[in-house]
Amino acid sequence: MTGWRRLTSPRPYALLASVAAGALLMSGCGVLPGVPGGSREPVTVMTWAPDTTAVGSVNMAGMTAMAQTYARWVNDKGGIGGHELRVLTCNDQDTAAGASKCARRAADEDVAAVVGSYSRYGRAVLAPLEAAGIPYIGGYGASADEFTSYLSYPVNGGQPALVAGNGEQLAANCSRVSLVRPDTLVGDTLPGLLDTGLSGNGRPASYDISTTEEATSYETEASRALRQAGDGCVTAVLGKGTETFFDSFRRLEPQGSEVRISSVLGSVGQGLVDRTGGADSPFEGALVTGWYPESGDARWNEMRGVIREYAFGDNRIDPTDAGVQTTWIAYTALKAVVEAMDRPDITAGGISVSLNRGTEVDTGGLTPVLRWRFQDMIGTTAYGRIVNARVTFQVVRDGRLTAEKKGFVDVTEALLNSRSRG
Repeated sequence: MTGWRRLTSPRPYALLASVAAGALLMSGCGVLPGVPGGSREPVTVMTWAPDTTAVGSVNMAGMTAMAQTYARWVNDKGGIGGHELRVLTCNDQDTAAGASKCARRAADEDVAAVVGSYSRYGRAVLAPLEAAGIPYIGGYGASADEFTSYLSYPVNGGQPALVAGNGEQLAANCSRVSLVRPDTLVGDTLPGLLDTGLSGNGRPASYDISTTEEATSYETEASRALRQAGDGCVTAVLGKGTETFFDSFRRLEPQGSEVRISSVLGSVGQGLVDRTGGADSPFEGALVTGWYPESGDARWNEMRGVIREYAFGDNRIDPTDAGVQTTWIAYTALKAVVEAMDRPDITAGGISVSLNRGTEVDTGGLTPVLRWRFQDMIGTTAYGRIVNARVTFQVVRDGRLTAEKKGFVDVTEALLNSRSRG
């Protein structure tokens, strides 16, 4: 399967088509605002994410809402290179069956790409997309398959980059680190990533504590983490369970303790800090490793403006949420490649070829300039598709995630060293 799609055959009766197009221009129907000479063929894409309140599930409804908001904005400005952007959305219910259903629907709808989406079930979604030749642009990075599939074009380094970066961030602040992480196959990779970041900066390996992701209490794990960290740091990467862990941790922490707490984006974010008390939150002072600039950075101003004007008060969209931010960046990438192609019809195969040949994506400083040529990838077996292994170091001050260190930190070497050790 080459991934190419047959271009739409030239239509007969060119004169009649021309007359019809002129009639549309005269009437204003079917023409995007601000597009001289009429519109090109629409570009249809899909964004999926779980929208569910089931126990133990992840809810990322802001991502599909952001995709729809982006489409309203870009179409109001004339579309993408004269193409109307049509966004289909799908709720994968945070299940493998739901994820597979969304992917099959994308193939049935013949979409040009899946953009800015979230799924923990990478194989369930990427296998159908590969069979249909549909590129997957800017997934959240929630599954390992996003960093190996030849049709995946990630905009961040996923959890591996965050954890490797967290090791480097903690090395500058902590003499000793306890890591609390899930007892899963993915969780088993985290100590090696964290320790590479620590050891590269002269610190000893972390004390590894594995546990369940969705426990109602973590008193045993918190006690062990405190004991081993001493006056160092405790970092937890438990997804939704991170809040529960640090609640147990704070209950056990001795008064006057000097231990610092830490985590990564996705386990701790601005929404969690706000929900747990802002400046009085137990996360005040926490060190957090992220993919992008802190949410208050001016580089997010355009996205915030679009949300204010085109989201129509949709409370699913939180501009501080990493999922919403990733969707914005993914659609920025889609816009760049469609404009670079400059063709009447935009196909899935054409998008993949354009990306593979090195179309550059300038995200306005939210990431480094992105390209997905072979030489741009870090090239390991586990993380072969990563082209952006940069992270940001943040800290919670006065209830806000702010920059601890200016600019990006490149953790490519840590990712390479982690794999070579494994």
